[in-house]
Amino acid sequence: MAAGQEWPTRPVRIVNTFAAGGTADILARMAADHLSATLKQPFYVETRAGAGGVIGVQSVASAQPDGYNFVITTFSLLVIGPVTNPKIGYDPLTGLTNIAYLAGSPTILVVNPSTGVKTLPELVAYAKASGKSLSYGTSGLGSSGQLVVESFARKAGIKVEHVPYKGAAQSLMDLVGGHISFASPTVSSAAGQLKGNLLTPLVHTAKERMPEYPTVPTFRESGYPEIVATTWFALAGPAKLSRSIAETVNRAVVALMAKSTVETRLRDDGLLTEIMTPDEFQTFVADEIARWKPVIAQAGLIEK
Repeated sequence: MAAGQEWPTRPVRIVNTFAAGGTADILARMAADHLSATLKQPFYVETRAGAGGVIGVQSVASAQPDGYNFVITTFSLLVIGPVTNPKIGYDPLTGLTNIAYLAGSPTILVVNPSTGVKTLPELVAYAKASGKSLSYGTSGLGSSGQLVVESFARKAGIKVEHVPYKGAAQSLMDLVGGHISFASPTVSSAAGQLKGNLLTPLVHTAKERMPEYPTVPTFRESGYPEIVATTWFALAGPAKLSRSIAETVNRAVVALMAKSTVETRLRDDGLLTEIMTPDEFQTFVADEIARWKPVIAQAGLIEK
């Protein structure tokens, strides 16, 4: 296709849907730098935060599919948001071209060391012995942390009370202060407290144990094989973007994430990479929606 071969001939925008300095911004800038070097045209990051990232996604979903507008999407923007709010303004499967998976951070359950709880079975026993709901903190209502805990609590037969915060940092501060029973942040959000031994990790949602946390088991090996999840970040463009452009960008992103220095840097921050083609990533998004929609509905989060 001639247009795909000539592209790009001018600067390309990548929209960061969250605040500058966060994980989405860091990944956007890494991708932009690599794409600039690979494709010999400037790729620049434009921050368009607001409405939980929806504004940024809408700005690209409504753009021309000419290869000059891309956006950092996330688990919350492609799965939780569209499922909880059917009127969100874009369809995650048909309203965008899902191009590449960037990285994801597993959810981890952490407690204050003062509780004496050191394992997931001990948390379950602690909850049942208390005879009351255990309060747990997350980064917000409808977050992946909430979905993971609600799934776990339902199967374990324990009562929990969700305390949503405006970000994981506040929930972890309250946990360290002893104001809530446990929390379910991403590994990347809790990395500082874990390295400082301020919190006790019990279990995480990765497929297998993480080398950085070799003693922390997965939900899968702890009797909850269905709880495998990451809060992931990805790259998308407008719907009907040419296949050649999507594949060109995907190949560049895959090459970036395959670099050992990049993988090591991301792992140090609690982020895991995964290689997918555009078609595989599209299927992945569809599977994530199908998997989490019942959980979101059971938690009463779907807007009428």
